[in-house]
Amino acid sequence: MHSVLWEMFSYDFIQRAFVVGVLVALCASLLGVSLVLKRYSMIGDGLSHVGFGSLALATALGAAPLALSVPIVLAAAFLLLRISSASRIKGDAALALISTGSLAGGVMIISVTTGMNTDVCGYMFGSILAMSKADVYVSVALSLIVLLLFVLFHTRIFGVTFDEDFCRASGRRAGLYNALIAALTAVTIVLGMRMMGALLISSLIIFPALSAMRLCGKFGSVTLTAAILSLGAFFAGLVFSFVFATPTGASIVMFHVFTFLVFHGIGALKRRFGS
Repeated sequence: MHSVLWEMFSYDFIQRAFVVGVLVALCASLLGVSLVLKRYSMIGDGLSHVGFGSLALATALGAAPLALSVPIVLAAAFLLLRISSASRIKGDAALALISTGSLAGGVMIISVTTGMNTDVCGYMFGSILAMSKADVYVSVALSLIVLLLFVLFHTRIFGVTFDEDFCRASGRRAGLYNALIAALTAVTIVLGMRMMGALLISSLIIFPALSAMRLCGKFGSVTLTAAILSLGAFFAGLVFSFVFATPTGASIVMFHVFTFLVFHGIGALKRRFGS
């Protein structure tokens, strides 16, 4: 095992993927707990489709992918909140409206500019070869900002997650903290898309939180467990991908699925036998 890890980390692209992947996995798992509890977990899937469209646009314009994708996905996140709260188009309908439109737009841009080639597969399912050194620097900086903001506003995020109406009644700006959650999620989605792809990135948000909730009952313990599970599944998936030459994103997701099934089984046994 030691020789495998030594060989794996001798490659620059693995080192880049590991640094970015650890930070993205951590950000996604922390935010995922709030998103799942608020029953808004599919925002990751919707925003990833927007990210696909923005990456296609960046390719067509010859622009830096992250520099263009981050503001576009941020704008989509705020638009989604606005549509859901201030119009007759609610929740899942607003999400479907934005995500499907963005996905179709991205496919059209690629087909018109570069043709439907293997780049589409990289956008959809991710590629650890896609990250340059510049992408790593930007990703690390943005990930640290996401983590810092989450830590600073942890108690307020906790409040708006469990009782938004009480937060509003007590004078707290619940709308602002909902927007903060959406913004942090948008940034995390964009950072993770290069490696996980548009179709798989939402798994980093959903699975760790759901797995942790099978055994833990408190917000703090669920958040900590989700973070540990997310990091573990990422590392295991990365090693498995290197050893068996499987797609990295899909390997990570399969370890998340396995972890969820194990935790679900343990949780079921605990409830059955009352211990």
